[in-house]
Amino acid sequence: MKLYYKPGACSLASHIALNEAGVAVALEKTDTATKTTENGEDYSAINPNGYVPALRLDNGEILTEGPAILQFIADTNQSAGLAPENGTVERARVNALLNFAGSELHKAFAPLFADPAPEGAARDAIIEKIGTRLDHIESRLADGRAYLTGDAFTIADAYVFVVANWANFVNVDLSKWPNVVSFVKRVAARPAVTNALAAEGLLAQAA
Repeated sequence: MKLYYKPGACSLASHIALNEAGVAVALEKTDTATKTTENGEDYSAINPNGYVPALRLDNGEILTEGPAILQFIADTNQSAGLAPENGTVERARVNALLNFAGSELHKAFAPLFADPAPEGAARDAIIEKIGTRLDHIESRLADGRAYLTGDAFTIADAYVFVVANWANFVNVDLSKWPNVVSFVKRVAARPAVTNALAAEGLLAQAA
C-alpha cells in the first residue's frame, strides 16, 4: 500500500489514520504544482485531479478523495475503532463532521495558501469566514469532551486536526477558540500523530 502525500496537506489525515490503524504503508512525497512524485511518477496519471491524497492499494487500485480514503481505512481496520459501524447514527455523525471538515473548514482555509497570499481586507474576510467554521468546532468541544464525537478518537478528528493545525502555517491566531487549541494539542500528542508529523517533517509546525 502506498500513500501519495504532500507534507501538511489534507493527506496528513490519511497518514494519521493509517498510523492509528497500524497499517504498514509506503509514503511517496508529491509535488502538486509540477504533478510529479519524488520517485519521478507522473502524478496526473495517478490522480487526474492533481491533488492529494491518493492511496494505491496492494492490488494496484487507486483511491482518491480524503474523506473516502479515511472511511476505507476505518472500515478495513475495524479493530482500530476509528469510526462507528456503518448504518448507525453514530457513524452518520462522524460522516457529517468529515463533510464539514472538507466542504466548510478546509475550503475556508484554502485561499490563504494562494500565491500571492491575500492581504488586507481580502485576508480579513477569509479569516472571518474561517472563524465561523471554528465556532462550530469550538461549540462541539464546549462540554469538555476529548474528541469531536465524545471520548473516542475518529477519522473526523484526524481531518479536523490537520485543517485546524494549518493555522500555524498561515499565521491565524486560534486563541479565540480555546477548546480548539486544546483539541489540536491533544491530538498532536497522540503517538500515531506524532509519528506522522515527524515523517512529514512537520513537528515544528504542530501546536
